[in-house]
Amino acid sequence: MSEEEYRTVKIRGRDVPFDPEQMRKISEHPCYSEKACHAFGRCHLPVAPKCNIQCNYCVRDFDCVNESRPGVTSKVLSPEESLELVRRVVAEFPYVKVIGIAGPGEPLANPETFEALRIVHEEFPRLIMCISTNGLLLPEKVDELDRYGVGNVTVTLNAVDPAIGEKIYSWVEYNGKRYHGREAAELLLAQQMKGIEMAVERRMLVKVNTVYIPGINEDHIVDIAKKVGDLGAYTFNLIPLIPQYKFEDITPPTPAQKREMQDRCAPYIKQMRHCARCRADAIGRLGHDVQSCIYKDQYKDQ
Repeated sequence: MSEEEYRTVKIRGRDVPFDPEQMRKISEHPCYSEKACHAFGRCHLPVAPKCNIQCNYCVRDFDCVNESRPGVTSKVLSPEESLELVRRVVAEFPYVKVIGIAGPGEPLANPETFEALRIVHEEFPRLIMCISTNGLLLPEKVDELDRYGVGNVTVTLNAVDPAIGEKIYSWVEYNGKRYHGREAAELLLAQQMKGIEMAVERRMLVKVNTVYIPGINEDHIVDIAKKVGDLGAYTFNLIPLIPQYKFEDITPPTPAQKREMQDRCAPYIKQMRHCARCRADAIGRLGHDVQSCIYKDQYKDQ
């Protein structure tokens, strides 16, 4: 289907039309619309260093200017610094319409995330506010996100079967307790399912990221796409594994394998096929980042 045909969301089995504001949050968001990625940009605020899960493919380096991947930033900002950054970015690059928080850790596990959302949304209410999360805390934080204008939520979900999930996560930390193995995978999945459903019911646009891990979840990805499509997620982003940490010896899928998997998932949910695997401090259009010059000038005296 063309982008114009994706104009409804399924809520509790009913197809509910998007309102004009939701359509704007699709048409001006470079991740939600392939057309938008050529015209509009995003600004990621790296205010969230702490994480509450350990994925077996994830390494977070906070001071690494030469890598372009999730979990990487040149500097962790305070909420006040992030507001200063947004002021400069929207003045110099008016095509930037999206303010996102995607790490370098788990945004919902960092109180700085919510302060940054609050002060940026108060000053720039028309900017599209976006969050990327592992979903563990989404059920209890979704109303606070809604209060601060977050209309676009990305959930990284790599399994809908705990037997597969336990191969992907080393541990999950929730309410002061660390869980391992099947117990951790079951807890995370239950929270992700509940959080996605709650976000959809609040008319948030949900994107699901799934890391394609050969030998681990490759035979399970279509099941993930079908499940999140049934829950009302808007789009599905299949991300090839970057081999590192415990999965450093796994060969990532080829571009052809990725396309074939996306084609298999497409009957169940709209596919995002233009992902740039953004850094936690990315600024600009997808594939045309400008954060290096912004940060060099903004913090040259620090």
